[in-house]
Amino acid sequence: MEKKRYRVVIAEDHKMLRDMLRFLFEADPGTGVEVIAEAADGREAVQSVMLHSPDLVLMDLSMPGFNGEQAILEIKKSAPSTKILVVTMHSDEETIMSVLKAGADGYVLKGDSFDELLVAIKHVMEGNSHLSHEVSQKFLQGYAAVANHAEAVSLLHTLTPRERSIIKLVAEGCKSKEIAAILSISQKTVETHRANTMRKLGLRNAAEMTVYAIENGLVEKPILKARRSG
Repeated sequence: MEKKRYRVVIAEDHKMLRDMLRFLFEADPGTGVEVIAEAADGREAVQSVMLHSPDLVLMDLSMPGFNGEQAILEIKKSAPSTKILVVTMHSDEETIMSVLKAGADGYVLKGDSFDELLVAIKHVMEGNSHLSHEVSQKFLQGYAAVANHAEAVSLLHTLTPRERSIIKLVAEGCKSKEIAAILSISQKTVETHRANTMRKLGLRNAAEMTVYAIENGLVEKPILKARRSG
């Protein structure tokens, strides 16, 4: 059975990198990649797609003038069936999210291996998305942070107004006796509310309550009360 051939445009402003990729693809026919055109900026990439109707564009992002993300938007509007695999040095989560929303089908880094690039090309051309290992890790970390924040916000909503007041006052450095006086309740009631608050939030002591209060906007920073001498 004949191996599938992929007609590819390389959009990259550094000629040396374009030449290197072309050489690697041509040196190994088994990759199935045929470089049919090159582009030095986003505008040329769009023009190449319109002229040659490639199967795939290997798209850099940081190109002069009309950049890679703009080119992706334009290509997906004019030639939606053309696959786009981003090959870039940018690994920050904001850029990754923005480019994927623009319509990129895959995302690999210039620091990845050539084998990783070939795997990405195969996955994308089979109709799947592909994120290189480092990019995937960025997403996992980002989603974990979002999940942790969402959980913290959800737990915060389980607190009663009185419990919120108490955790705020603890974070500001108040002792149970002081909190009782401020809220006009007994010290025993303060201790009960305090214990319930720590149980709901999974906290163990005043220090953890303080950190939680700061992270969730209950206080801007802890107010440390000076110890009285004598």
